[in-house]
Amino acid sequence: MKKFAELYAALDESTKTTVKVAALVDYFRNATASDSAWAISFLIGRKPRQVVPSKLLREWAAELAEIPLWLFEESYHAVGDLAETIALLLPSPNIDDLIQKSLTDWVENQLQIMAKMPEQDKKQALIQSWQSMTIPERFIWNKLITGAFRVGVSQSLVTRALSELTGIEAAVLAHRMMGDWQPSPEFYFKLTQAESHETDPKQLYPFYLAHPLEQPLEELGEPGEWSAEWKWDGIRSQLIRRNGQTHIWSRGEELVTERYPELHPLAELLPDGTVIDGELLPWDFNSNLPLPFTALQKRIGRKTVTKKLLAEIPVVIVAYDLLEHESVDIRPLPFHERRSKLESMIRNMAESNHMKVSPVVNFNLWDELVEARSNSRQQMVEGLMLKRQDSPYRVGRKRGDWWKWKVQPLSMDCIMTMAQRGSGRRASLYSDYTFAVWDKPGGSLVTVAKAYSGLTDAEIGKIDAFVKKNTTDKFGPVRAVKPEIVMELAFEAIQLSPRHKSGIAVRFPRIVRIRDDKKPEDADTLDNLKQLLASFTQDSSLNESPESE
Repeated sequence: MKKFAELYAALDESTKTTVKVAALVDYFRNATASDSAWAISFLIGRKPRQVVPSKLLREWAAELAEIPLWLFEESYHAVGDLAETIALLLPSPNIDDLIQKSLTDWVENQLQIMAKMPEQDKKQALIQSWQSMTIPERFIWNKLITGAFRVGVSQSLVTRALSELTGIEAAVLAHRMMGDWQPSPEFYFKLTQAESHETDPKQLYPFYLAHPLEQPLEELGEPGEWSAEWKWDGIRSQLIRRNGQTHIWSRGEELVTERYPELHPLAELLPDGTVIDGELLPWDFNSNLPLPFTALQKRIGRKTVTKKLLAEIPVVIVAYDLLEHESVDIRPLPFHERRSKLESMIRNMAESNHMKVSPVVNFNLWDELVEARSNSRQQMVEGLMLKRQDSPYRVGRKRGDWWKWKVQPLSMDCIMTMAQRGSGRRASLYSDYTFAVWDKPGGSLVTVAKAYSGLTDAEIGKIDAFVKKNTTDKFGPVRAVKPEIVMELAFEAIQLSPRHKSGIAVRFPRIVRIRDDKKPEDADTLDNLKQLLASFTQDSSLNESPESE
């Protein structure tokens, strides 16, 4: 654990990629295969489940530190990180009580066993672990216990470090690290051996991700070098057909096969040794358009789906790339060749309404593409994807060959009504805000959104000072404030929502700017938002959220 804590500190303290990669290489070079496997799992974002509820962690830590709970809470609000607060407040460890255990020992022989203990035994085990660790080790331990382990490295940095250490191409390592694997010495040996002869039939490929298009279209070169298609708003997925079995993975590397049974019959029509990259979408077969993403959210967390839900919210796979064909990895082929094979394969299948090829948006001039993009919302899509015709299917987010060109977000002018302190470096600042609009001109304010991103540090400081001087009420950590500050919020979509008092919900709200030029009475009204909703799609009824079962 000591070495892993040192690695975390090295990664957290530097912003230089070379320094982070060097720290990773040094760790993997000296760690055991088992510790390396667990480290990879945590570093790429595979968090353990929370072993102890946060409420109990607070109580037990305050008791051991011999401080009242209110003082612990105040310390937590000042520090902004629960794991760090506990590590700092606990009594300093006695050097004679320190125990040197490997990362594997702490995870497999303590963390996993503790998860099954009754509450009182869990408390004693946790206190004993705290007393046997240094402060940096406690910090990492608390992160693992809370299931909140995060550090500033990407999976690409981990694969880059392992590539430098082993000489294996980073793309090969990235592929081997995908899917459903368990941290073990066997996994680490398979990951880092020069050649891998065993292939898991469920193994998916790393997804290729596009960068947002910010430069003028003309800078991309000749239009004929590019292909365009709609940017769908669903779940990025891979549909795999190998050894007579079907597997569906989400981009979050979650195996979701059983959640979408209507896709199984079409998958059985695919040739063995096929992997399709596409978008899983809720679909309205009457309009032949996608349903809003919120419809799909009703099915995302379900392992079993009722017949009623299958009928109300059917899903389709909109396929836009072919990664494996006849059991051969064809990612190095040019995009136009992969696309041609995809279209040919699906044409040869029996008709299935649940699989569609993402249609090409035809254009000869860039101006024609601008016109097509302007119709995105009528198509229930987010904009356009631009793909270079000769591009291979790469790993991760690579600049140059694939671009996402989203439509401009919707916006509204809202009044800040409440604020809460943030986390991390913003733990002492009021940086998380609640926003409202008028129910009618001169009427009452009704909450429509919460947002915390978009302002500069200087602007957050300005708002923080306002909150401290203009608080009108307190609700735990939340402060109600005088409704005087107007901000512009941008968002991706708007819909009716019976679960919100306003009757309106917006998707991905973020702050654009503080509207110092507007008075509170100039903020938007619910009527403004309903007009925006009506123009958002040709048929606003598509935006109505399904009622919860």
